[in-house]
Amino acid sequence: MTHATNTGTARPSAAPFGRALCAMVTPFTEGGALDLDGARRLAERLVAGGCDGLVLSGTTGESPTTTDAEKAELVRAVRAAVGERVSLVAGVGTADTRHTVELALAAEEAGADGALVVSPYYSRPPQDALEAHFREVADGCGLPVMLYDIPGRTGTRIEPETMIRLSEHPRIVAVKDCSYDLLGAQKVLARTGLAFYAGCDEQILALYAVGATGYVSTVANVVPEHLRAVIDAFDAGDTVRAARLQRDATELIESMTASGLPGTVTAKALLNALHLPAGPVRAPLREAGREALADLRAAHERLTRR
Repeated sequence: MTHATNTGTARPSAAPFGRALCAMVTPFTEGGALDLDGARRLAERLVAGGCDGLVLSGTTGESPTTTDAEKAELVRAVRAAVGERVSLVAGVGTADTRHTVELALAAEEAGADGALVVSPYYSRPPQDALEAHFREVADGCGLPVMLYDIPGRTGTRIEPETMIRLSEHPRIVAVKDCSYDLLGAQKVLARTGLAFYAGCDEQILALYAVGATGYVSTVANVVPEHLRAVIDAFDAGDTVRAARLQRDATELIESMTASGLPGTVTAKALLNALHLPAGPVRAPLREAGREALADLRAAHERLTRR
């Protein structure tokens, strides 16, 4: 089922968590504690900038170094700040199926609208075990599940055929795609009703143009309005403008996600430079150096001056 924009551009009607999602950083105080006030302020800014969904405690949110209690506190604080205006998707994926279910239940209790579940890392389960893991998590909680396919970090791909089988589960509704496999993505789009979200900022328009629902963006931490404008232009039928806006963001996307530093580090560096809530990263991550920060600021300034 689809609906059309004023210009006749058809989009899938199902957007379970919105279209423009930010993979929000987790603000910390200078002493390294969870900064809940900063999280509330940052969330409000992102929503004002066009985000209709926020992903908390994902890769960019430093989930490996936050405690279970901090993850739940973060959901509660952000929900209090944004109310029901936007969807909150909580990162709950771990290398342990039982622990993942526990985190999903805690996120549900804290007020999350969905669970982002990454492939178990390090143990590298085969596809049948991977499928069983996702089914057990989906069976173990009441939240709709977004699969998170990022083999470059987990060491394990969620193969398209596995996604197709998992799409039959009533609570597995979406995919955050960081596979860099456009062919595989299109196979899943063609054969399932899964809501597909681009997880790599450089692929937002490419995947959206072939039927993806939207994006989950790290770069949106600093330029939420610009990335929202990409899909808004496409929806309005102005594909030339959409392509230009995507290309205009290339330098900043590369600086933030392909410069050799994790997106968490670059996003927090820029947010701090802009006097927005972020704070330090937690070890083993380290702050961006002076030269990297200068490059990030220059790329950001060039984009925002356009």
